[in-house]
Amino acid sequence: MAAAVWTDRGRRAAAVLGTVTRSTSSHTALKPQYDALVIGGGHNGLVAAAYLQKGGLKTAVLERRHVLGGAAVTEEIFPGFRFSRCSYLLSLLRPHIYADLELKKHGLKVYMRDPHAYTPMLEEGVGGAPPRSLTLGADLAMNQMEIGKFSQKDAQAFSEFIAYLDKLAGAIHPLLDAPPIDIPGVTAGSLRKRLAAAKTLRPIIKCGLKLGRNIPDFYEIVTAPIMKILNRWFESEPLRATLATDAVIGAMTSPSNPGSGYVLLHHVMGELEKEKGAWGYVEGGMGGVSQAIASSARSRGVDIFTEKDVEQVLVDSDGAAKGVVLKDGTEIHSKVVLSNATPYVTFKNLTPQAALSPEFLKAVDQIDYTSPVTKINVAVDKLPNFLASPTPDDKPGPHHQCSIHLNCESVEVLETAYKEAMNGRPSARPMLEMTIPSTLDPTLAPPGCHVVSLFTQFTPYHIEGREWTNQDREAFADTAFDWVEQYAPGFKKSVVGRDILAPPDLERIFGLTGGNIFHGSMSLDQLYLARPLPSLSDYRSPIKGLYLCGSGCHPGGGVMGSPGWNAALTVMADLKRR
Repeated sequence: MAAAVWTDRGRRAAAVLGTVTRSTSSHTALKPQYDALVIGGGHNGLVAAAYLQKGGLKTAVLERRHVLGGAAVTEEIFPGFRFSRCSYLLSLLRPHIYADLELKKHGLKVYMRDPHAYTPMLEEGVGGAPPRSLTLGADLAMNQMEIGKFSQKDAQAFSEFIAYLDKLAGAIHPLLDAPPIDIPGVTAGSLRKRLAAAKTLRPIIKCGLKLGRNIPDFYEIVTAPIMKILNRWFESEPLRATLATDAVIGAMTSPSNPGSGYVLLHHVMGELEKEKGAWGYVEGGMGGVSQAIASSARSRGVDIFTEKDVEQVLVDSDGAAKGVVLKDGTEIHSKVVLSNATPYVTFKNLTPQAALSPEFLKAVDQIDYTSPVTKINVAVDKLPNFLASPTPDDKPGPHHQCSIHLNCESVEVLETAYKEAMNGRPSARPMLEMTIPSTLDPTLAPPGCHVVSLFTQFTPYHIEGREWTNQDREAFADTAFDWVEQYAPGFKKSVVGRDILAPPDLERIFGLTGGNIFHGSMSLDQLYLARPLPSLSDYRSPIKGLYLCGSGCHPGGGVMGSPGWNAALTVMADLKRR
């Protein structure tokens, strides 16, 4: 099980601060019949439900946990400290979904971050000065000054590099908000059906037109190792390593592996409050975005329930989905069922195996869910104070609101950490992405205290072939904290509680197969027409009336809302044709 540990000071604080809060269902009674059922109350499931209800289908969402949100959830692990326990930053929430569902009206508030990336060095300062650091944000002049500490050549090249990335990322947007090409429809059937299916070509044509002469550049960045790209542009190691972290975040890959370039592109194509590439903290933690979507869905008439654990999808004698049965034996019938669970959970755990072919089940078994992530949520009674950017009187500096990259001064450090995990061992010098959202959001921690998120890589699902033990979890957290201590002395003394989630814990608690935050690796063989499988790229399953709507579908994990939106469109189109 996951290790959530109070220190002695934390226990004393708990007695004063109160008890853990829970999210409960509305008082609406569960009906025996709906038009549509959504399994899983994560953000994509909630988005799908809102659009299905808007389209005239009476819809219910069934969440197995006590709290809504799936991986985008807020939990008060230690009294008084509210954590974005899994997902921790917001960016890739599609603007049209934000507007359609009136999420601002339903309580979504985002604290924008600028600057957004901070990489301190482990080095002796020259002449008594602090160690160097690299801070990047929206201000180009500031970025160039920061990069100039390491290379004037890189400082001059940076603006052109950002323009290059923006052009490639912007061209992808038409593909995010539409299902992939309907290959069977375009290539078979009557002329009328082919013409109808030809409409699915529009997004990729728009993408191609936007790219224009940049098509070769786009092909290269999605297929090449990111280091091939970064080495062409830059010479300074801290800048290359900082950018490389976004190419491997959440992925069991190294900057030298083919395909790592796409992960970087995936992380720069976000948008918040009409600001491209922006990332922010949701007030109240990431559960705030899930609660806003849920509020919008409820206002349209969606019934949403927590602590409703689905045992199995019901399949009738004709091989079509007709509802679900809960683990308590309750049957709920519906015209269609959408699963926000991973494809593996959907087809291996929730679907009667006799209803699926052996060939299909074998293909599902081969989907890659490898994860390098151990998430550590930390309650502290003092703000970390970094040697590279000391701040007096426990006051946050601009760098405290950033994604703070530790052990990211060189690509070699990242490569070594990756190789250790591939050999079945947690990294001895892990890549650490630290965020401190309480520096901007005062609702997350008691006065003077903070919540710290450590998104760490690289750790394997099994340690040299065996299961994780609590001793393993504690030992890895100790290793991570020892490294943080080198950058910010006093950090370890400030810790009042820590919650350690290794890959198996992320799987067990949040339903993330393999602990993979994207519901499946974002590798080239699992994108667009092949996500999660070539036979499943259109959200439809082999069982009529059963659909996927989670991050395991196109356009993939992190693009909040798009899989749910696209799945809802597909369901409504199918019901219209019936």
